[in-house]
Amino acid sequence: MAGLRLNSSALRALAVEYKSLQEEPVEGFCVKLVNEDLFEWEVAIFGPPDTLYMGGCFKARMKFPQDYPYSPPTIRFLTKVWHPNVYENGDLCISILHPPVDDPQSGELPCERWNPTQNVRTILLSVISLLNEPNTFSPANVDASVMYRRWRDSKGRDKEYENIIRKQAMAARAEAERDGIQVPLTLEDYCIKTQVKPNTSDSQVEMTDFYDDDYDEEYDDPTDGSDYEEDENDSGNGES
Repeated sequence: MAGLRLNSSALRALAVEYKSLQEEPVEGFCVKLVNEDLFEWEVAIFGPPDTLYMGGCFKARMKFPQDYPYSPPTIRFLTKVWHPNVYENGDLCISILHPPVDDPQSGELPCERWNPTQNVRTILLSVISLLNEPNTFSPANVDASVMYRRWRDSKGRDKEYENIIRKQAMAARAEAERDGIQVPLTLEDYCIKTQVKPNTSDSQVEMTDFYDDDYDEEYDDPTDGSDYEEDENDSGNGES
């Protein structure tokens, strides 16, 4: 029964967030559901102008836990991304998606980690910021981190890192254009809130589907310790 209440609360939260992002898009990214499942989203993140990632459209999958927003989602890039904070398999390592535990070895403070006040907007805006300003303290990709620091410390004279990123951004843009996605290239275009194309399928998602009588039971806050067993193996996106 507690699992049903957790699931219904997560569905409600995700339905509200998804509806908000459709009605009030945010510049820099757009989202859609994967197979009409509110627990799995496909994200298109646009490279910010005047950065190495400019012109790129980087696809990723966000997967939400059954007890969202008390536990963080995970993000895995589907587009190849050479970045200090992205593992080889595409998994993103970012403080905001790590559970709020005290881990001195990580170099992260609990306040820098996940808390239930975060949402998809704040997560993706943090990811966009991370693209251009990697955290090299505890990198997921050591080679990319070393290469980035060499590029940064040489003030751009060492071009290896820059060339790889720009090549990936161009490839990502070409793939997006083949999919009919118009990638913003100027600051003016980037700041225009991305409008999501209407779903033309016969099975368009209706938000009211997630508010039926099956989910009307009162929700228990898992933090009160009742009817809730925390999964010790759920570490969000993994430790860096």
